[in-house]
Amino acid sequence: MHDVDRAHRELASVGRWMSARNFLPATSGNLSCRVSETQVAITASGCDKGELSPDDVLVIDLDAPAPPRASAETLLHVQLYRDRSATGAVLHGHSLASTLISAARVSEGSIVFTGFEILKAFHGVTTHDASVEVPIFANDQNMAALAASVSARLARAPEAVCYLLAGHGAYAWGSSLGEARRHLEALEFLLTCHMKEGQR
Repeated sequence: MHDVDRAHRELASVGRWMSARNFLPATSGNLSCRVSETQVAITASGCDKGELSPDDVLVIDLDAPAPPRASAETLLHVQLYRDRSATGAVLHGHSLASTLISAARVSEGSIVFTGFEILKAFHGVTTHDASVEVPIFANDQNMAALAASVSARLARAPEAVCYLLAGHGAYAWGSSLGEARRHLEALEFLLTCHMKEGQR
C-alpha cells in the first residue's frame, strides 16, 4: 500500500524511467498503484508522464465512476485491480516494439517467448527453460467491452503479468511498482529481441 504523497513520488520516478526509454511518447501511457484496498493513484489524461506534478496524479475509487480528468483507459487498470487482489501497480506504455509487434501478431492472439534467461524476471518463472505466452488483444475504443474481453481471457491465465494491445502498446503489472517495472522491462527486452530477429 502507498500513501498518496509516496504514490506520486514513486509514479513520477517510474514515469521518468519509462520516458527516458521512449516507452511514453507525447502524452501517451498511464501508470497506477494501489493506495488502499479500494483506491488507486493513477496518472491523469493528457499529461507528460515523464514530468508528473502532484496535480497529474488522481486518486480513484475502484467501485466509483472515473473522474473527469481520468484517461479512458482507466477501466483497464481498474479491472486488473478488481480481478487480481495481489496487484499493487499497473504500467502501460507505447514503445516502438510493443506497438509494431502487437499490430503484426494480433491475428495470432499471442506471442510466446521460450528459452530466454530473462524470462526469470517474470513472477513465478524459475528457469530459462520455460515458455511465457503474452496475450495480444485487438484494440477497441469501447473500453468496457475491451476490459471485459481482457478480464475473461486473463481469468484463464492466472500466471500472466502482461499483455499487448494491437497497434497500441503494452500493459504490465505486479505486486508493487518495482515488480511491475521489472515485468515491463523484461517484456520490452523480449519484444526488442523479437523485432531484431526479424531484421536479420
